Amino acid sequence: MKVSVGFAPAERVAAPVGVVIDVLRATSTICQALAAGWNRVVCVAEIEDARALAGPGVALAGERHNVPIDGFDFGNSPREFASAPGGDTVVLTTTNGTRALLTAAERCETVLVGALLNLAAVVGAVAARGEDVAILCAGVEGAFAIDDAYVAGRIAAALSGTPDDSAIAAARLAAAFDGAEAGIAGGVSAANIRDANLAEDIPWCARESVLDLVPRVVERSERSVVVA
Repeated sequence: MKVSVGFAPAERVAAPVGVVIDVLRATSTICQALAAGWNRVVCVAEIEDARALAGPGVALAGERHNVPIDGFDFGNSPREFASAPGGDTVVLTTTNGTRALLTAAERCETVLVGALLNLAAVVGAVAARGEDVAILCAGVEGAFAIDDAYVAGRIAAALSGTPDDSAIAAARLAAAFDGAEAGIAGGVSAANIRDANLAEDIPWCARESVLDLVPRVVERSERSVVVA
């Protein structure tokens, strides 16, 4: 099993299995929504695409630059879903993470959703498949984000496959931090979240392996992916 990391969406990294990381906060939100009892999360890139899917049994969720979208039921904080009852469908659009999932669905046969919340479950699922894996970081508006790179490094270090240079670099980056919260709290993503008065999301998303589930893309189209 070859292990590689894409530090930003523009890097043309692909493999049979892709793991998408947007720890602050889209992939953490997806994991928590499904754990809370929602049946599926439909990820779209644009606000208009989300609004077009509104209807009975559908909750709209998302943000732009960490600001909740007017008229939507939820923002992009996983803490919202931890305290809300589940339902049928969440339609989610975010600045970075949902776009990364759409990109991964174009490149990888199997697309898994990873975060610190489900770290052990993701590592176990990738190891069990034994196929080449690309760990794909959502980044910040197309650029490198240290929080996503940290989580990618944690996954790469935990796998027993053959890491390429990108995976080795990610694992060494992750090892330089004293714990998960330190790894995700010091970059631009975390600063933006603090500026939006959502600082509590950072330690919340830093909790490791508290959810035993591995969301995956089960349907894909040009404008959306369904995660369940």
